[in-house]
This record gives sequence, C-alpha cells and structure tokens, in this order.
Amino acid sequence: MPIYLYWGEDDFAMNQAITTLKEDNLDRDWIQFNFDKFVGDKEDSILSALMQVMTPPFGSGDRIVWLFETNIFQSCSEELLTQLQRTITQIPDNTHFLLTSSKKPDARIKSTKLINKYAKVVEFALISPWQTEILIKKVEEVAQEKQINLTPSAIKILASCVGNDSRLLWQELEKLAIYQGNNKQPIDEETVKSLVNVSTQNSLQLAQAILDRNIPSALELVTDLITLNEPALRIVATLVGQFRTWAIVKTMIESGEKDEKKIAESADISNPKRIYFLKQEIKNRSSKELLSSLPILLELEAGLKLGADPLNILETKIIELCNV
Repeated sequence: MPIYLYWGEDDFAMNQAITTLKEDNLDRDWIQFNFDKFVGDKEDSILSALMQVMTPPFGSGDRIVWLFETNIFQSCSEELLTQLQRTITQIPDNTHFLLTSSKKPDARIKSTKLINKYAKVVEFALISPWQTEILIKKVEEVAQEKQINLTPSAIKILASCVGNDSRLLWQELEKLAIYQGNNKQPIDEETVKSLVNVSTQNSLQLAQAILDRNIPSALELVTDLITLNEPALRIVATLVGQFRTWAIVKTMIESGEKDEKKIAESADISNPKRIYFLKQEIKNRSSKELLSSLPILLELEAGLKLGADPLNILETKIIELCNV
C-alpha cells in the first residue's frame, strides 16, 4: 500500500516528483485506466478517491490515485476519518495513493497523524532567498542530476540568478545542457552570464538599494525585474520580509540586546550567524526609519491588489521608501 504525502509551496519541484512517480509506476498504454486525480477540498470527492484507491489496476502497470490540494490535514470530519482509517490499511500493493497540499499539515489532528504513520512524507519548501549556501547546494544537486559540469563560480552566479525559483533553475540548466553538448569542459561564470536570461538583479538587491537610498539603482532593478516577468506581489513579499527582519533586529539592538540567539529567535531567523551580517547592513539606519518603511510597503501591496499598474506604483513607492 504505497502512500505518499507531498506538501509545500515549491509546486514545480513537487510536480517533477509526481511526474517521476507516474513514469516509474504507470504503463503508458494503460494510463487512462490507471491514473485518477481528485480535487481534495470536498468531502464527496475525497470519499470517491478512497473508493477508487481500493480498485486494482487494469492491464499492466500499477494504479495511482492522486488527491490534489487536499484539506484533510487542516480539518477532517469524524465520518471521513473513519472511512480513511478503514481504507488506509486495505490499499492494494500495486495501487499508489498520493496526497498533495501546498499548506503544512497540522500535526495535531488525527488525520495527519494517521497518514504520517503509513505515508512517505516529502516537503517541497521554497528556500529562503537569503539562504545562499542552500541555494548553491540546490544548483549543484540539480546540475549533477542533469549531468551538467559547472565551475564553482558558475554555480554561484546561477544560484544568484534563479534564486529559489525551481522552474527557472531547470529551464536555465536545460539551456546550459544544450550548450555543453558532449563537451566535458566545465561551463564557466562568463558563459552563464551570457546565456542565462535572468541577471543577478533580484528582489533582495532591490531591498538593499532601497536601504542604501540609491534611487537610480533601485529604479533600474525594479524595471529589470518587471521586464523579466517577476510577479510584482512576489517582489513586495520579499521587500516586506526583508524590511521586517531589519526592523526587528535594529529594534532589539537599540534596546540593548546583545545575545544574537535571542535576536535571531525574535526575528524568526534560523541561523544566528546571520545576525552579524544584518547588523552591518543596517548600521546606518535607525529602527524608526525601518519601521516607517513597513506601512509604505503595505500601501504598495494594497495598491497592487486593487489593480494599480505594477511598474508605476513600484517606482512611486520605491522613491518614497528611499526618502524615508
């Protein structure tokens, strides 16, 4: 009874894993009979999936029943839980039950505990943009998987270019694979710069330009990001997260706190060593200035959600932020 729980916000990486699961277990000639996908946010649809998962596959190959974007890990009625308990141990060995959700399962509820007991659980979390070492490691792993030879400096520049966008990483590595062909010489930094569409400009660099009150650089960065089809709300989300972190860290420093672990805990930073670098970034800004930036960012977010032109409102608010 193979059972899988895939969850997280990195939908591209999750879909890659689902594709692999299908390729490994389904016979292409029988896929229309042995692959079923059910929407997972309605109880009747979930019950239908539980009935289907008990059906042996037709022809050759296994069966996969996919319960897509399910909410049973956030709430589950007693009736549904009872049916889940009855079904979970009776699933045939050649039927694979896949449950996916973008939300983190609530570990406190019975349905989550039940599935965790039997399922292979895989998290597909987006890497935080500032976690450069993890982003670099991710590039290394995917490059090795695709058998692409990159120099260390090329790996670093590619990680800077694509950030935590798994889809973009795969697209750019496919392009580099075509360029490399049968040539075993490692691809260097200059080649990556010439072939990769995304420049090293990203939302974190935009936040730093705003912090430095560098209006020309900030406006150039936001224009490049919009030109490269970076979603405006994603840009704002990164800015909000960065300025919130800066504000918390600066506020605690000004209050006299010296314990970097306590500062990191308050700012929701997993690695206390990062505090040293944050201190350097905000040494010339006060907590009052940083806190004053947050309402402007909220106004920017609200404007975008109300339909304002992304580039116009971003430019206006970025100038305002630089002048705080």
